[in-house]
Parts: sequence; structure tokens; C-alpha cells
Amino acid sequence: MFNLLMFNVDWTGGAVQVPLERVFEYTADQIKQQFKDTGGSPLVNKLATLPCLFCEEGITADHLAYVGYINRPQIVGRQISLEISLDADVPTLTNDLLHTNRTTLGMPEEWEFSRNHWAVKDADLYRFLLRNIRPRRQRPTVFPLAEHERIEPKLVSVMMPFAAEFSPVFEAIKAAAANAGLQCRRADDIWENASIIQDVVSLIDRSRIVVCDCTGRNPNVFYEAGIAHTLGREVILVAQNEHDIPFDLRHLRHVRYLNNGEGLAALTASLQARMETVVGH
Repeated sequence: MFNLLMFNVDWTGGAVQVPLERVFEYTADQIKQQFKDTGGSPLVNKLATLPCLFCEEGITADHLAYVGYINRPQIVGRQISLEISLDADVPTLTNDLLHTNRTTLGMPEEWEFSRNHWAVKDADLYRFLLRNIRPRRQRPTVFPLAEHERIEPKLVSVMMPFAAEFSPVFEAIKAAAANAGLQCRRADDIWENASIIQDVVSLIDRSRIVVCDCTGRNPNVFYEAGIAHTLGREVILVAQNEHDIPFDLRHLRHVRYLNNGEGLAALTASLQARMETVVGH
């Protein structure tokens, strides 16, 4: 068995409150009786012994879910106060994966994904995870990678030289991402690690789409494109000169652009169309 908590709260914050009245919705009667006291109140300490699936409301890849446990539950008035521990060995899930496997998880009703509630399901959550979640990956030694992928569905990263003349190009790519409902970043936007290569790799690893500008045959960009391809990211190659695309990659579709107002506007339009295709708009 496992607890299914479907609420629009910040599950990563470590502490939440949920309405008492929503406990045991979409729960079979025989299961309810196992977790109620003689007065009909939920036995929260007994519920806390079960693993938990913490979900946001919705059924798309943008709605995230986490596996973990409840600590020190307490009924306070008409609320239940919970401390949350997320299982670091299980990657973040998406609700579209759960929706696809909803029968296996004891969630056959579509409406269950569109209502805040706490259910108890008679299914083996960890067996489901073993069958449906990618195993731990082999990781490089040159730079660390997270043990599990944690792709941000709306993140586009841009790999290009950090030179002033590329600023208008970056703005054109940002506009394409914004028009497609996505967020665009490059490594010089962030400073999360002592090593810039670690910031770059972390950004690529979190990205849904990676745009690589091969103009000038910059070796750093080629290296970053190789990392993105190896990690299985959707890579979009762009260049001002088609001969700047490495020979081994010229069989792939790429976008050639002119570095002027008209050319950058065309680049924005081409990239927006490609990004929308990738994310399924």
C-alpha cells in the first residue's frame, strides 16, 4: 500500500498542511477501515508508516510528483500538519507517467488527477518504480552528474561563445523560447559551482532542449554539444556558416542564420517552430 497525496503545495519545502476532510477520498472502503479509529478519525501515525507519492494536481509532464515519507503527522483543527521527507534515490516523476500507468497504481479514474485529496492505494509503489524508472546511470569522473535525471520540462539552455557579438543572437534565441512558453538560460546566467564546466554540465543535464551555436567552430561549444548528445537531450544546432557545423554532424538538421536584424528575426521564428514541435505544442 501507499499514500497518494494530490495537493497543489510545495512538496519540496519539507512541511505542508492538508485538509482533514480530503483524507480517504478515492480510497476503497475496506482500506479506510484499516486506518480509522473508532470515532472515524484517520490514524495518521499508522498512515505515516506507508510510503507516499506526493503529487501536484494535473496530468501533464509539467506537473511533478515525488516519492517519500511522512514524519510526525498531527491533526490540528481541520488540518493535518505534515513534515515531508523525499526519497533522494528516486528521481522526480511526472504526472503524465502516472496517468499512463494509473490502473497499475490503483488510480483508474481521470478525475483523481484534478482534485486535491489524500488516498490510500492497494498497490506496490516501489515495484512500479523498479519497472518504470530508469536505473542509476554510469557517471563520468571529469565532472559529477546527479545520480538520476531531473529534467526541467520548460528549460532551454544555450551553448555559445561568451562574446559580446553573440548577445543579439542569444536575445533572438530567448525570444524564440519565450514565444514557445519556455525558459532560456546559458551558463553565464548562473553561478552555482566553483567550476564553470560544472555549471555548464548541470545546465545541460536539466534542460529539455539544448541550442548550440557552432559559429566560429568554438571548441567549448563542440564539447558541450557532445555532452548534450550523450545525455540524450534534444539538440538544435545553429550557425552563421554551414561549414562551421562539424563534419560528423552535418547530416543532422541545423539552422543557418544571418547576424543582422532580419536574419535574427528569421532565427527566432525557425527556433520557435522547432521548440514547439519538441514540446508538443
